[in-house]
Amino acid sequence: MSDRIKSLIIYAAKCATGSLAIFSIASLINFTDLSWCLISVILVLSPDAKDSVALAVTRIKANIVGAGVGVLCMLIYQPNMWMISLALVITLSLCYLFKLDAGIRSALAASIIIMLHQEGRHLWDAALERIVSVLAGCLLALIITFLFHFRMTSKVNSAASNKNQQEA
Repeated sequence: MSDRIKSLIIYAAKCATGSLAIFSIASLINFTDLSWCLISVILVLSPDAKDSVALAVTRIKANIVGAGVGVLCMLIYQPNMWMISLALVITLSLCYLFKLDAGIRSALAASIIIMLHQEGRHLWDAALERIVSVLAGCLLALIITFLFHFRMTSKVNSAASNKNQQEA
């Protein structure tokens, strides 16, 4: 099997694992607004095995920056097209400043997720719920990435060790 196909299978397994975990945990705690958590998991997961844990950590840091900027902009003024645009520019700038380039897209998505407001819901209740959802999704994606990376690293190390023993 080619490396590309293996990568596809592993990435699909990560995405499916994240989705199933979110639905399972949400059903246990009677949480119904799964969309932001699902989006966060998918944005943090990486299709490549190479540096996947480091990339997940970078994306989580970027998500925290994006969510923080979203909250700060909401403190300044209610979300509208100008405030959301300002939040995106600030998020982009901070990610660049903190060298979180690999996580910029997820940070921008986090800013928007936090600042979007559903009619009929209190602005801060919705924002806080979304912050928790984004952070939960990020944490779950990190755990999934670590578990998949740990298993793959163990298998690679085991295969290399067996090869070395055979050569000796």
